[in-house]
Amino acid sequence: MSDLRLGVIGLGLRRSIAMSAHHPGQGSAVTAVCDLDPEVRRREAERFGTDVAVEDYKLLLGRDDIDAVVIATPDDTHETIAIDALRAGKAVFVEKPLGITVESCDNVLRAAYETGTRLYVGHNMRHMGVVRLMRDIIARGDIGEPKAVWVRHFVGYGGDYYFKDWHADRTRTTGLLLQKAAHDIDVLHWLAGGYTRRVNALGDLLVYGDLPRREPDTPRPDNWLREFDWPPTARKDLHHIVDVEDVSVMNMQLDNGVVAAYQQCHFTPDYWRNYTVIGTEGRLENFGDSPGDEVRVWNTGPSGYRADADITYRVPEAGGSHGGGDTRVMEEFCRFVRDGGVTDTSPVAARMSVAAGVLATRSLREGGAPYDVPALDPELVAYFERGQVRA
Repeated sequence: MSDLRLGVIGLGLRRSIAMSAHHPGQGSAVTAVCDLDPEVRRREAERFGTDVAVEDYKLLLGRDDIDAVVIATPDDTHETIAIDALRAGKAVFVEKPLGITVESCDNVLRAAYETGTRLYVGHNMRHMGVVRLMRDIIARGDIGEPKAVWVRHFVGYGGDYYFKDWHADRTRTTGLLLQKAAHDIDVLHWLAGGYTRRVNALGDLLVYGDLPRREPDTPRPDNWLREFDWPPTARKDLHHIVDVEDVSVMNMQLDNGVVAAYQQCHFTPDYWRNYTVIGTEGRLENFGDSPGDEVRVWNTGPSGYRADADITYRVPEAGGSHGGGDTRVMEEFCRFVRDGGVTDTSPVAARMSVAAGVLATRSLREGGAPYDVPALDPELVAYFERGQVRA
């Protein structure tokens, strides 16, 4: 089997996605790179062993020696680049979130439908061991039918990862309740078996709004992702625009009746996600979200506090970034490009997670008013549920 030839557009924070797909002689290889930074282009072309390194992504779209493109650029560019690639007939992997507005997501889905070109959205958390384990527990019926889902997201490095570059600018992301939460909303939807129908939220910029910022057009500090200040109020060199919230909570009513809540904080001392799913016959909760951590199930009772669960599962070992999720998501993408078919990740689900995040962000900026999530065109839903095959 010859290698699937991939062109990677954007080699910043998510270059790990490209690394996870680069297995020359074993099915897939990065054969072209694109980035606005000439030093990044030079360095990454050397690392991947390619002579094709361009500044303008459109130069990749007309090449016959590229089978698919991986889009890992800032969020506000996803719509334009993805649509151009789909229209050029290149299979597309677009990093989450699919877009920063509901309309931008719908435009990408419509372009995929009209062109028939394969579209895949990189929700790698669906392939993380902790998420697969929780999904399997629920599918077996160990806690009965899910009725409530609570997610707490402790973002210990948030002040560095999201407030020192474009992520802090709402014109580039809409807000972190979309950009960062899109992962967790998607997982929540997957575990609960439904999509958000109605949402409201509260949030604010409580810590990073008054800390020292860099002047416009100045580089991020050296080692900005390797050296971290503590406490959060000691951080400096923030992006010159900081207008996204650093703490937020949202409440969701799903279309299948499940009630859910999501909480996000960017100035905690630890960095992990905690999921609680309560069903008609028990509940599960994860303690840590990495290989070797635990998912505990309580399905007898009633009782008082019990630290020891009825069943304890260990999150399976996995190599690579994001608990093996990056490797598995790229394996599924490459298989999808070659063979088609239904995938565990879903462009429709990606759109629905963005839609929930968009409406939640609007709600928190308007005093917590509730909003209904707009439905997606049923024709597009059916197309993607069939594995991107027309009826």
